Amino acid sequence: DVLLWSERQAELLRRHAAVARSNDAIDWPNVIEQIEDVGRSELRSCRSLLRQALRHMLKAEAWPQSRDAPTWRADAVDFRRQARDALTPSMRQRIDVAGLYADALAALPDTMDGVAPLPVSAVCPVTLNELLAAG
Repeated sequence: DVLLWSERQAELLRRHAAVARSNDAIDWPNVIEQIEDVGRSELRSCRSLLRQALRHMLKAEAWPQSRDAPTWRADAVDFRRQARDALTPSMRQRIDVAGLYADALAALPDTMDGVAPLPVSAVCPVTLNELLAAG
C-alpha cells in the first residue's frame, strides 16, 4: 500500500528531522515532501482512472446510438480494471465517487456529432465497490 507507506515514512522522517543535528546534510523537508508525493500521486492516478471510467460510462448512456458507444463502454471497462489494479486499501476512504461522478458529468459535451444527450442521472448511481467490480 504505497499511500499508507509513504505517509508512514514521511511521519518517521519528520520525527527524525526534528531531532537531527544542524550539520545534517540531508534536505529533510524536500525528502519528506517527495516521499509523501509518491502516495498522493498514486491516489491521484486512481481517482483519474475512475473519473475517466465514469465519463465514458456517461457518454455511452447519454448517446447510446452513437457509433462510438461500444468503444466508450470498452474504455470504461478498461479504466475500471486499471483503477481496480491501482487501488490500495488506504485509498478507499479517500475516494469520493459522488465527486468524481460530478466531475465526469460536468465534462460531458452539450452535443455529440450534433445530437443532444439523453438524460442521465444527476446523482451518482454507483458505489465505489460497484465501480470497481469486474465487467
